[in-house]
Amino acid sequence: MNSLTTEQVKVILTLARESSTRDWTMFLLTFRHALRSQEARSLKLDDIDMAAQTIAVNRCKGSKSGVQSLDRHKGEPLLDEVVALKAWLKERREDGSKTLFPSAKGGAMTRMQFNRLFKAYATAAGVPADLAHPHILRYSLCSTMAAQHADIYAIQQRAGHKNISNTMIYTHVSDAQASESCHESLM
Repeated sequence: MNSLTTEQVKVILTLARESSTRDWTMFLLTFRHALRSQEARSLKLDDIDMAAQTIAVNRCKGSKSGVQSLDRHKGEPLLDEVVALKAWLKERREDGSKTLFPSAKGGAMTRMQFNRLFKAYATAAGVPADLAHPHILRYSLCSTMAAQHADIYAIQQRAGHKNISNTMIYTHVSDAQASESCHESLM
């Protein structure tokens, strides 16, 4: 399964931040919470609790919904969800929809609008066309967590998978990595 590198995600987020606080925050949350397009587009203002620094994620496709913490990232403001959300909530104009990331005309964004926005940033970042779709952010977070040896259950929780077998696809270990781990265990 292909995914974006951390650097590619950062370039996309940088381009989005330079263009639009909404887009930066929207794609940052999409990445950090492994959201599907529909889940990101359906977020409501009430799903964000700035005091508790949490986000209520309402999953689709039979996945497990839940409350996740908003990630602070003091060393990298680009990745700090609290900073991004504070900036966005300060700019956001009330349109009556209670949608966290309304379209330019108000109300929830369509799937096509969301996809088009992501594709524009990904293309500008030099991401190959076959990876220039927003679902790649979900794959990329889970793959990055697996590569950093995160607990499989942590990945499952972040992605909202009910079945652990859905999470296992991210734990692709090469023969060389398996040999290295085996060798290290014998030391």
